[in-house]
Amino acid sequence: MPRKGQTTESDLPVDVPKVNATRSRKRKADVAIHLQDPDEEVVEMTKKKQCGSQACWNPEVAYTNPYQRIPTPDEEVEKVTAGHVGFADYHFKNILVTPTRASPLPSLCWASKDDVWNNLLKKDGAYTHDIHVMDRHPSLQPKMRAILLDWLMEVCEVYKLHRETFYLAQDYFDRFMATQTNVLKTTLQLIGISALFIAAKMEEIYPPKLYQFAYVTDGACMEEEILAMEMIIMKELNWSLSPMTPVSWLNIYMQVAYLKTEEVLIPQYPEATFVQITELLDLCTLDIKSLEFSSGLLAASALFHFSSLELVEKVSGLKWSELEKCVRWMVPFAMSIREMGSTGLKSFKGVPPEDTHNIQTHAAYLDWLGKVYTYQVVDVERSQSSPIPSGVLTPPPSSEKPDGTPS
Repeated sequence: MPRKGQTTESDLPVDVPKVNATRSRKRKADVAIHLQDPDEEVVEMTKKKQCGSQACWNPEVAYTNPYQRIPTPDEEVEKVTAGHVGFADYHFKNILVTPTRASPLPSLCWASKDDVWNNLLKKDGAYTHDIHVMDRHPSLQPKMRAILLDWLMEVCEVYKLHRETFYLAQDYFDRFMATQTNVLKTTLQLIGISALFIAAKMEEIYPPKLYQFAYVTDGACMEEEILAMEMIIMKELNWSLSPMTPVSWLNIYMQVAYLKTEEVLIPQYPEATFVQITELLDLCTLDIKSLEFSSGLLAASALFHFSSLELVEKVSGLKWSELEKCVRWMVPFAMSIREMGSTGLKSFKGVPPEDTHNIQTHAAYLDWLGKVYTYQVVDVERSQSSPIPSGVLTPPPSSEKPDGTPS
């Protein structure tokens, strides 16, 4: 029986071909395939349509993308043998990454703290983004991406989805767009809501129903279209759907910073401070240049604006030489939030008080982003040479707050 929110066979489009379940159960045949020469195995998998999982590289069996030309079987073989496609390639090309940051984690009773930290670093390096992704889509502008992500934040708040859900959707969207060319702006909302649909099923215990995602598009996206795009996105992402997001890194940094006992699994940090830092991350995420930095670096730089360099180096293992570029880029975003004022910690009906800080909230981010670009023009020269004070976003005294700023 499928879980709530999970796609079932009856929900799939009628005209979509399905993987042969009987063939996937033939264990002996699968073993025989793996004993073949690697090149012969590739040919067998591609030309004979041997498919041992849902992620099949044969375009006649797997879901196909109507917005991209389907490669021929020979082209598929060439791509796989060249090492550009495939699960094996994805895993093995990252497994030899040598961690360069010392572990700040305390001793763990259930695992080696160094192994846990190294695995986090490997995952952070495995999921990369392309800052030049918009160059692949001449009809799109970076502002369109900002508007879409801002709308997804609003949808998350309406449905009380977690911050991690939004950042997963953002990761899926940006990585998917990097695999495509010439995507039209009329398709952008479908891709965005489908990415959020996938993220909700990955992260939420009780994700919204499919019809609820279609409903918020006001008729722009039908349920069948979301289901079809869901499969296209997952196939293009090679079913790699578990990145380390900026929010997940921030959770780790904050827990280490405010650790009072040896139990690192229990959050012990101030929730209001966490919300303020995530607002800075939310605003930065709307800018396309955020894709230049890794998730761990974005989280550490955001924490810097609320604390000190000493603390950030302690909890992240990063040095100032690694942080400086991202921290300086973030200064206009921090100035914008300081001027506009934080929205503060919100309460949500039906959400336990201890979980409210994890719910993705929405603010006037597009207006704040306009302020950011103003600061970038005015302070572009000064910001490259002037020192950056630590904790610039520490909440000011009430007498310094602009009118309307929440206390």
